[in-house]
Amino acid sequence: MNVTRILPDLQCALVCEDVRQEVTGNFILIGVTAFIRVPQVPITASRLCVFTRWCAGVGNFTETVRLIAPDQTTMMRESKVKFALQDPAHNATNLSVFAQLEISAGGIYYVEVLVDDVMKLRFPLPVVVAPPQPQPGQPASAAPQGA
Repeated sequence: MNVTRILPDLQCALVCEDVRQEVTGNFILIGVTAFIRVPQVPITASRLCVFTRWCAGVGNFTETVRLIAPDQTTMMRESKVKFALQDPAHNATNLSVFAQLEISAGGIYYVEVLVDDVMKLRFPLPVVVAPPQPQPGQPASAAPQGA
């Protein structure tokens, strides 16, 4: 039997600040996060990455990564990447980069990962608004410089 297509499994999906690749081909994930803390809203995040790895599949596929607003209907960003797996023992690593991401409110955002329009994972990404705390010796009512 010659298998021509097996939908892959999602091995991982991680939100991070950046991803680098060594000369060996290994990846370095920087700032892996479970939530985003911001000093105020609205704010623009310069870069948000979603690192994914697929395995145990055969064929050509399209990965879709979406960032959904707290209202659970507004799609803030979407990234589509085509990839192929020739053998179930192979894997494919993808990176979605969302640059200049405008965050207008705190709350629970969602990351969705799909392959060929089949939802594989949906997880919360809380955005926490936490104003900076006063430094020792600084009056509590003093605003930080440049505010």
